[in-house]
Amino acid sequence: MNVFLVDGTYELFRHFYAVPASSDADGNEIGAVRGVLGSIVLMLEDGVTHVGVATDHVIESFRNELWPDYKTGEGIDPVLRAQFHPLEEALVAMGIMVWPMEEFEADDGLASATVKASADEAVEQVFICTPDKDLAQCVVGDRVVQFDRRAGLIRDADKVREKFGVSPQSIPDYLALMGDSADGYPGLPGWGAKSASAVLGCYGHIEAIPDAADSWEVKVRGANKLAQTLTEQREAALKFRELATLRKDAPVFDSVDQLRWVGPRGNFFDLCVKINASGIYRRVDRLAGQRRS
Repeated sequence: MNVFLVDGTYELFRHFYAVPASSDADGNEIGAVRGVLGSIVLMLEDGVTHVGVATDHVIESFRNELWPDYKTGEGIDPVLRAQFHPLEEALVAMGIMVWPMEEFEADDGLASATVKASADEAVEQVFICTPDKDLAQCVVGDRVVQFDRRAGLIRDADKVREKFGVSPQSIPDYLALMGDSADGYPGLPGWGAKSASAVLGCYGHIEAIPDAADSWEVKVRGANKLAQTLTEQREAALKFRELATLRKDAPVFDSVDQLRWVGPRGNFFDLCVKINASGIYRRVDRLAGQRRS
């Protein structure tokens, strides 16, 4: 079997800015929720049997305590924010396994689910459905891959190296050195994608990089300055790596069998009526009948 793990928060953001506005029976905006439901139904129609979705039930996580400038919910459109919980409820009603993250982030949920799924010998391949570069650290050979559904691209370990210049295991170090403005940590001054990939492509991890540029086995523009910055701010770099490293102990599922989609719950019809999604209901109902036959 193949397992598909979906970044529900990414999907909600993507559909919020891509689909027309639409209200439910109470006048609440629900367009993004409907968009994500339709996207998941399409996966099922394409033959996916085992699927789970990780969501950010709240925006903040344990990382906000580690770094005061780490990303928060500030600036998120309140209309979008209001659809987080309705999405979780709708997916559960559809019969999809959901992991709403509170102390952790959706990315941690995906990383934890990846470990669980890949540990099952019955699983042939795990697809992490998100283009987020943070999840590249979870890729393992060609058994655990990233799947950018929107672009139709699959990224295995070789493709990770091709894109970032480092192995999946070095992605947290790579992000730590160059920084990640989306997550709110700056990286080290002077370090960018090219220098980080070149140096880490040689040494793998931050602590393995020699202090003196004269000892480096790779040529990098401005090496002396980069080495000096790293020597002076190595502790900060390790802190940023901690922020970039996804946790693998978030609460997800107990068995891969829980990810098998067998059909919607009894309240799915009423939910679809409320959000004006009769088309989605008919598609799901038809699929459930096919899976039972």
